[in-house]
Amino acid sequence: MEIPIIFKIILLDGTSQRLTLPYFPQSIDELYSHVKSQCAIQCPFKLQFMDTLFGNDFLNLTCITEIENRCTLRIVCLESTSEGGLSESDQDSVSRSPLLHQSPEAAHSSPVSPMSRVPWPAIFHIPSFSYDTDLKLQQADLAFTKNGTLLTDIDPKMKSDILNGLLQEVLKYGVYISGKQREQVVRSLIEKHPCLRERGSDCGFSAWKTSLKDKLSNYRCLLRKIGCPEVTVNSLKHKPEGCRKAALGVKKPKRAEVNFLPDYPVAETQTSLQAIQESLLMDVQIRNNRENIKLKMDKTFALRRQEIIGDMPLVADFKARWPALFDIAEINAEFRRITTVPLQSKFLSQLDLYSEELLKIFQKKGGQVGKKLESVLEGIADCEVDAGRERVLKALCVYMGEEPGDLLQEFEDFTEAQTVAERTTIGIQVIKNGGMDIRIVLEGVEIMGDLESVPLAFVMLFGLIYALNLSYPQKLSKTFEFFQKVLMEMDGCADVSTLCPSRKLSLCRSSLSLNSTSLIRIWYWLAFLIAFSRADLKIFHSARCLTTNANIPC
Repeated sequence: MEIPIIFKIILLDGTSQRLTLPYFPQSIDELYSHVKSQCAIQCPFKLQFMDTLFGNDFLNLTCITEIENRCTLRIVCLESTSEGGLSESDQDSVSRSPLLHQSPEAAHSSPVSPMSRVPWPAIFHIPSFSYDTDLKLQQADLAFTKNGTLLTDIDPKMKSDILNGLLQEVLKYGVYISGKQREQVVRSLIEKHPCLRERGSDCGFSAWKTSLKDKLSNYRCLLRKIGCPEVTVNSLKHKPEGCRKAALGVKKPKRAEVNFLPDYPVAETQTSLQAIQESLLMDVQIRNNRENIKLKMDKTFALRRQEIIGDMPLVADFKARWPALFDIAEINAEFRRITTVPLQSKFLSQLDLYSEELLKIFQKKGGQVGKKLESVLEGIADCEVDAGRERVLKALCVYMGEEPGDLLQEFEDFTEAQTVAERTTIGIQVIKNGGMDIRIVLEGVEIMGDLESVPLAFVMLFGLIYALNLSYPQKLSKTFEFFQKVLMEMDGCADVSTLCPSRKLSLCRSSLSLNSTSLIRIWYWLAFLIAFSRADLKIFHSARCLTTNANIPC
């Protein structure tokens, strides 16, 4: 493949991203098409380039020969009431500037909730504690530096002050955190204050980790009494009959969601938001009403999340209540409200950025999988951009040991596609009947249709999974984990953005195979116990064969 062409694109909100192309565009129209696709621009716009001849000022791009590889381009919106661009400013700033307008991926124009979260950091910041606690820690750290003395006689008031400080810092990111995140918090505490290291502990912070877990659990009880929606949704009275156990069916962020279940905006109630939702049903029938719809969808975000998480409606019923959501622009916006990460632009740009190295990884694969990868990638060097992306996505499924046909299905006529769609839980259909109709099917219902390309369908399906709080497709869970952790760089606590694609791919495969390996090992020992109690060696032999074929040590 040719060396990829990379441009720096300055978006409407002032942030920047890479635009990666497999070859240099032959015309301005072709460049505009790539910018519109990868940056998810929905409004009319023009491009400006940084001209070094005039002190790096931005001039209007009039000829493709005015730019070169690795140059800087800026997007300028031409419409005062645009639907596109990228902006995270609030509504006041939007009204003041005609050039700052939100895109389909824009963050909320007004605060979604007074408790809006931020993504979990790569390095957890340990806050300052009360004056007396900080003074004691300073003296203890000095003693540890001089002679290695640990602070073993921590009085309850000091320990409580430390845990309260950690708790308030953790609440910036969520009320539920994973074991890895708790470990990251206490590890950062020990690194900043080594005098707090525990004597006799392998890691040096086991007791601190347990204490933080108990502190969070007690604080959630307090939040439940206050009425925090993130906690009350898991109270026993909100669980269905037969599932009313504290540890059963806990609803919490599991895929790096930031605003998982926000509270209603200030001065808004469920009744007022319901009225806005009803008005949206009329707004979607009005042409050129995108801006009004966008503002109302943003304001009713908390209501939608509480319906999705709390009521778990069928997709068809939810679409009937919220038809405006099932649009490319709104899926991009909803994904960013939930995760604070842009969807379409980041997914496609990261895919383009890593494609070359991924192809090298695929080419090194041998055996039957290698032959299958070779057939999938055949002729990719001569493909157009979207066709090349589609082949890379299919090859990624194969490399992960999954079958792309379990998600992506191709048909020659609509009748056959409709018949299959009725028994499809989640999938993408490509219908080749005098043209190309690409659609997304969820729970037997066509959710979106007339999509431009298969890669765009993958992006929209990934966004819908977050917007509707769905599980990843069971037969392609590893591929979607790769989308989340590698392409979108959302891993909850691990900083994967600095790793090379081959390392990311290796980490993803090893972590995803861990669960299945552990389950098989557990099943093996369970079968052994059953066989021992029943003196049935056939059960033990079948388990032994399974673990041997899977190369799993017993």
